Amino acid sequence: MFRTLRAKVALGATVVVAAAGAMLALTLPTGAGAVAGGEAAADGQFPFAVKFLMTDIPKADGTTYDSACSGALIDEQWVITAGHCFHDVDRVPVSGPVPYKTTAIIGRTDDENTDEGHEIQVTEVRQSSVNDVSLAKLAEPVTDVKPLKLRSTAPEVGETLTLAGWGGASADTTVPATHLQIGQMTVHSVEDVTATVTGLWPRADTSACPTDSGAPYFNDGELVSLESDGPACPHSQPETTSRVDVIADWIEEQISQD
Repeated sequence: MFRTLRAKVALGATVVVAAAGAMLALTLPTGAGAVAGGEAAADGQFPFAVKFLMTDIPKADGTTYDSACSGALIDEQWVITAGHCFHDVDRVPVSGPVPYKTTAIIGRTDDENTDEGHEIQVTEVRQSSVNDVSLAKLAEPVTDVKPLKLRSTAPEVGETLTLAGWGGASADTTVPATHLQIGQMTVHSVEDVTATVTGLWPRADTSACPTDSGAPYFNDGELVSLESDGPACPHSQPETTSRVDVIADWIEEQISQD
C-alpha cells in the first residue's frame, strides 16, 4: 500500500483466524509494495494483475486514509493478495465483510484506459492461517479475463519468476503506479511457507515497493507466490514472498464453497 499508509502489519502483530474449528494465532510480516527498477507492461499484458484501491481506512485515532494493494485474479469471482492488505484499526488482518471500501481494477494496464477492464467492489475477505495471504471476493464475476492458475509445487532456488504490480518506483512513493509495472526475479531461498527473491531484470535491484503488497510472482502461467515483505526499495537484498502451493488446497476449498 502507500509508503506512509501501506497495508503493513506492525512487526509481531498477530492475526486470529478460524481454521478446522480452532482459533489460530498467526504472526505476519510488516509488508512491502511497488516495482522499483521495473518496466511498464505492454498494453493488455497480464490482464489478471489486479489493482486494489482502498478508501476511508479507519485509524485508531478516528481519522481515515486511502491506500492501495496489488493482487491476481485466480477465479471468476476471487482475487488473491497479501493478508495484511485487509486489517482493523490496529493493523491486525481480518476476515469477513470487507473492512473498508475496496475497488478491484481488473483487465486494465493503464489508468487512462478507463474503457478497458472492470472496476468491481470487494465484498468479503478470507485470511489464510498459514501465511500472509488473503482472498478477496468480488461483487460480481469477471468472465472475460483468464484467471492465473495456482502452482501446486514448491518454487526452486534459481528459478526465474515474473512480478507484476501496481507499486510506485521508490520507497517514498505516496500513490500507486498509473501503469502496470513488471520485472523478473530469481528465487533466492525456499522456506516452509515463504520464498525469498532477488532482482534479475531489468536490474539487479529491481524490487517491490509500496502498493505492490500482494502482487503475483508467476512462471509459465502459474502463480508461485505473492509479495509480502522486504527492505526499502529499490534494493538487491532478498524480498519475502508468500508461497501459494502450501495453501493451494485451502484456496480451492474457499473458492468451491460459493
